[in-house]
Amino acid sequence: MGRLLLKVAAGVAAALVLLWVLSVLVGLLVWLLVTALVVGLALLGAAMLRGQRRP
Repeated sequence: MGRLLLKVAAGVAAALVLLWVLSVLVGLLVWLLVTALVVGLALLGAAMLRGQRRP
């Protein structure tokens, strides 16, 4: 009975670690996406401003 409880606890711990790692990866991907979006918008704005200066 003790070994079964230990195996169940190990399985639950492994599942929690897997979910935590996946959430960290998804969080990093979201931050990278937001950063790329901000940089892209800044570059687009700079290009539009440069285009307006030229007659």
